[in-house]
Amino acid sequence: MATKLPAVRERPRNRNWIAYLCESLVASGTMPTWEAATYLTENLFGEKPNPRLLTPVNPHEVTAQFLHRLYQPLVEAASREIMLPSSSMLHVFTDISLTGRSTVLVVLFSGPSKPQQLLMLDAAKPWDLVFQDAESFNAWAEERYRQLVHALRSALMGNDQLRSVS
Repeated sequence: MATKLPAVRERPRNRNWIAYLCESLVASGTMPTWEAATYLTENLFGEKPNPRLLTPVNPHEVTAQFLHRLYQPLVEAASREIMLPSSSMLHVFTDISLTGRSTVLVVLFSGPSKPQQLLMLDAAKPWDLVFQDAESFNAWAEERYRQLVHALRSALMGNDQLRSVS
């Protein structure tokens, strides 16, 4: 008599987005490993509001850097998941507000003479992007990553349909 194997639950893929962001900062030459780890730890965990974003001499620049350092690796990961045509490019734009919500826009540039497509519009108070633990940050990052992958798939399918009509 054959034995029945226990049912295997399908668990969502759990990424360590903090390590991914740290590696991205190091690989891009932005920071050495120890500095990237410290930067992410100090800026992602602790009390709200994040005092490091509210007190600098140049808060717009520091806030824009922080948002780019959070979102750019997610955009890069999504672009690796979805094979973009060589003529395509993704770009992260930020509109910084020191009193309200800042905005992060991710735009797909499909190529010359093709319309740009907005993939993500995320509004957040950067000084409130502080998480209780790594798991809550990973959940936040995974949600945005999945939104980007879905938006990229939809945009590329739309581009393919437009090409077949032309």
